[in-house]
Order: sequence, then C-alpha cells, then structure tokens
Amino acid sequence: MVEIILDKTRNLKYGMRAIDRVENKLNTKISKIDMNDLSMKELATFIWAGLAHEDNSLTPEKVMDLVDEYSNITEVTDKLLEAINQAFTNGEPAKNA
Repeated sequence: MVEIILDKTRNLKYGMRAIDRVENKLNTKISKIDMNDLSMKELATFIWAGLAHEDNSLTPEKVMDLVDEYSNITEVTDKLLEAINQAFTNGEPAKNA
C-alpha cells in the first residue's frame, strides 16, 4: 500500500479486485493501458480503484474533486505509479529476464 494525502490520509492498494475495477470501468485490459500517457479519466479511475478497498462510496468523479481540492495531478500520479509498481513487483526492482 502507498499512503496518499487527500481530504485525509488514504492508502492506494492494487490487487486483483482493484485491477478488475479498472478493467471494467475502462473496458480494456490493464496491459493495454499506457501508464506513461494516462487521460484524466484513466488517472481518476486508477486512483478510485486503488482507494475503493477502504471507501466504497468514492467514484472517479469524486476522486477528481479530491485531487483538485487537496493535491495535484503530478503528486497523485507519482503515488499511483509507486502503488502499481508494488502490486506487480512486491515493491522490489524488476529483475532482468
């Protein structure tokens, strides 16, 4: 999990459930999403999915409002990428094949 400060301290967590939420909301496989070129809809969807485990009342639209009011796009994107990296590497650097 990765801590993120919005209206309060929250924790981004990406497991199977969160990834499934992203895929269903965006109607595509996560492997098809360019993490280096996210739209605002994609960014909000990823943040929403990563926070839903502790607050199921959130929506991607509410996440956009929280980011606008309490943070900024660069900071939340950095936190998102850190949390996604942890999910797929257990927080360890990727190994060369």
